[in-house]
Amino acid sequence: MINGLNESLWKQFGASIDMLKNAIALWPEEKWNTEKKFFYNAYHCLVFLEYYLNIPWKKNFSPALPFTSADPDKIPAEAIDDMIPDRIYSKAELLSYLQSSREKCHALILGLTAEKLVERWVEEDGNRNYSVFELLIYNMRHVQHHAAQLNLYLRQNINNAPRWVSRAKDDL
Repeated sequence: MINGLNESLWKQFGASIDMLKNAIALWPEEKWNTEKKFFYNAYHCLVFLEYYLNIPWKKNFSPALPFTSADPDKIPAEAIDDMIPDRIYSKAELLSYLQSSREKCHALILGLTAEKLVERWVEEDGNRNYSVFELLIYNMRHVQHHAAQLNLYLRQNINNAPRWVSRAKDDL
């Protein structure tokens, strides 16, 4: 039972990550530093993808592509939340970061046991208190939400968007 659950979870989570990758890859290089809303959205999604794979929860999470929490009065209009990247990272850097998180997600799901799925993931402030299974679904939904937003930006800006990915191609 657990192997089938893990396989299905990976096939769908991997597909969400692949859709995010396809959207980032399609965004034109010439718009990368000028249309920053796309970048900020992709960056936010990648940081939280990595953060929610931080199991068990660790207080001193530090993303692979660092950010600074900004003073609310100094947040650029394009930014999401108060996460201000230390710089505008290149498309290649974001895609590399995405691949690293994809591999981490794959390894995490591959190693899941029935016991691990029900362990609690609790942030220090108690805002989020999920089972590992629920956290993975939450994370997958977050990735898919932002992949959809990026696809909308693509349609609005270049009248093109990647096709739907129904399942990750690689097996667990």
